[in-house]
Amino acid sequence: MTLERLRADIDRIDARILSLLEERMEKAILTRRLKPGTRDPAREAEILARVAARSRCLAREEFTTALYGSILAESRAIQDASPRLVGFQGTHGAYSESAVRAWDPAAAAIPFPEFGQVFDGVRNGSLDFGVVPVENTLGGIVGQVNSILVTTELRVVAAVDLPVAHCLLVAPGQDHREIRTAYSHPQALAQCRRFLERNKLDPVEHFDTAGAARMIAEDRPKGAAAIAGRFAAELYGLEIIKEGIQDAQNNRTRFFVLSREAPEAGGNKCSAVFFTDDKAGALFRVLEVFARSGINLTRIESVPNEPGDYAIFLDFEGSDRDPGVARAVSEASALARDFRMLGCYTEARL
Repeated sequence: MTLERLRADIDRIDARILSLLEERMEKAILTRRLKPGTRDPAREAEILARVAARSRCLAREEFTTALYGSILAESRAIQDASPRLVGFQGTHGAYSESAVRAWDPAAAAIPFPEFGQVFDGVRNGSLDFGVVPVENTLGGIVGQVNSILVTTELRVVAAVDLPVAHCLLVAPGQDHREIRTAYSHPQALAQCRRFLERNKLDPVEHFDTAGAARMIAEDRPKGAAAIAGRFAAELYGLEIIKEGIQDAQNNRTRFFVLSREAPEAGGNKCSAVFFTDDKAGALFRVLEVFARSGINLTRIESVPNEPGDYAIFLDFEGSDRDPGVARAVSEASALARDFRMLGCYTEARL
């Protein structure tokens, strides 16, 4: 056992402690909506008593109880601040979290394993907003998200168009010449295929780009790197070997911001979803309405709903508060089945 090895172990432990501390703060802020105030003396006393009872090793009881006293005080301060709670799918450092921070830097970004949990959290009020990806310039539509959008009652209140620049990340001190494998989400690995081939790196699939970065920071497997964004590198203290390693430089992902309520302002872009009958020209007649009205369509996508039935997504410029847009929507609604406006909003392109 060497000093270098022991220090590497300490670095791994520190990374895990920080991740767990962040997770604890997230759970604390979520509890604020389920209790009358930020102070709960009985609960805090229970926690401190449990910590004192378990302080039987190297760390003194006085130290651990003081440490947890500070943690509880910080939890109360965060609860008192009442930041907007915005859910996203993935791990901290994901591109979805970058979209959250681009839309509202002061928000508390809360990660969830599944897209459905983000939608559920906004719907039941435990979250103020949710941010979900809807399409990527290289990978196309995010099918799971669009399938939920077909039936959700939530409204789109904003959109963020974010550039996606993949980086090759390693743990500090890792010898670059020893790298043999690269961990990341399958889509990110596919987007960096030529880079991996040129550098003779074996791709290894992971559930999330930021999750791969976190794994490299915490476990530090020998000869391994992660493909993720700069934000993940900064968050987990990883070294960026090379940035912008994706095969196509015009790699962007578009995100929707979801809410229970429509925005107060109309915005300059709208999204809608509808179904058409299985008849020749049915879709054309709906699209023709917007063409005659001089409304520019920016997205037309079809998503399978049931066997033989497809939902059509439309994005178009304008606001439903404009008389011309309102007339076009009314006319299209008469021609389509279950025509529904998802929302009118302002889109930020970064």
